[in-house]
Amino acid sequence: MQLIIGNKNYSSWSLRAWLMLKAFQVEFDELKINLFTEEFYETLKQHTPVAKVPVLLDGELNVWDSLAICEYVNERYLDGAAWPSDMSERAKARAIVSEMHSGFNALRNEMPMNCRAKRKLELSEAAIQDVKRMDAIWAELRTTHKQTGPWLFGSFTIVDVFFAPAVLRFLTYGIELSPQSFDYVQTVFQHPALQAWVNDALQETEVVDEDEAGEPLE
Repeated sequence: MQLIIGNKNYSSWSLRAWLMLKAFQVEFDELKINLFTEEFYETLKQHTPVAKVPVLLDGELNVWDSLAICEYVNERYLDGAAWPSDMSERAKARAIVSEMHSGFNALRNEMPMNCRAKRKLELSEAAIQDVKRMDAIWAELRTTHKQTGPWLFGSFTIVDVFFAPAVLRFLTYGIELSPQSFDYVQTVFQHPALQAWVNDALQETEVVDEDEAGEPLE
């Protein structure tokens, strides 16, 4: 398999698909192309009608959209292990991932993922409410599942994959969280696969101006 991704410093959607494969030890090759360049669009138009990363190439099959990629990998290579085994818990996990996939727009727009940066900014009321909602999700799930493991549903699942970019955003912009959510942020950040992603991001030199939000910390 080959996974086409954008810059690791900025591409939150790429991170989700990449982390899904890395964390569950599914073998693949990665092709990184710089965001919003001529090469970016020329490469993507060969594999996807939407000209966005990530794209997974598996034989004759091309899969785009990070959630579709996670679902495909889970079904094809993991025998369903990336969702909770209990049906009720699995349904709740899917609902939360869908909320993350389609929502939190103010948070996304005002706090772009930027692994290299440490910034301060003033959030809108909408973004503040997004942060509060995410904090509430994390705190509730960690409280419920604390006896079975350090992840949102005890063991590592697609839910954790989908919240990983938010963890990096919160660290970049110094967002204050509840104690349970703060502990969860540390757990996610220390995952070896996420550490590998961040280390690669720190080596990049490309700058995407529209994702350089906020003011540098002194």
